[in-house]
Amino acid sequence: MKCPFCSSEDTKVVDSRTTIDGSTKRRRECNNCLKRFSTYERFEESPIYVVKKDNRRVKYEREKLLRGLTFATAKRNVSREQLDKIITDIERGLQNSLVSEISSKELGEKVLEKLRELDQVAYVRFASVYKEFNDIKSFIEIVEEIKKD
Repeated sequence: MKCPFCSSEDTKVVDSRTTIDGSTKRRRECNNCLKRFSTYERFEESPIYVVKKDNRRVKYEREKLLRGLTFATAKRNVSREQLDKIITDIERGLQNSLVSEISSKELGEKVLEKLRELDQVAYVRFASVYKEFNDIKSFIEIVEEIKKD
């Protein structure tokens, strides 16, 4: 690993940890300038494509899903780590199933399943956008469904 400060390739690993999302954080030290820096390692995964309603295929973007979850959980007692865990669980499931494509509908259902367990208000918020609620009746139906459980 090349030192970002002096460009020396003579570095050593001081500490290694696995992060919540499954990547590895390594604390390194340059043997030349003695400065420390961190690196992150993730397994290279095969790309996943999302098939939209109009049959367009777009590359899956973790950040886009995180943004949607962040909006749904705004002002709720849900941490960034919990959102990262939801996304990581979904991504691992997709990688383990060896699929290269998933419909936006299937992806939305997987997110809703995880959100329902985590926070019911966030679940309703996400569902209202994902399922394109057009009237108050749609909200009432989903809230009644939650109350049954």
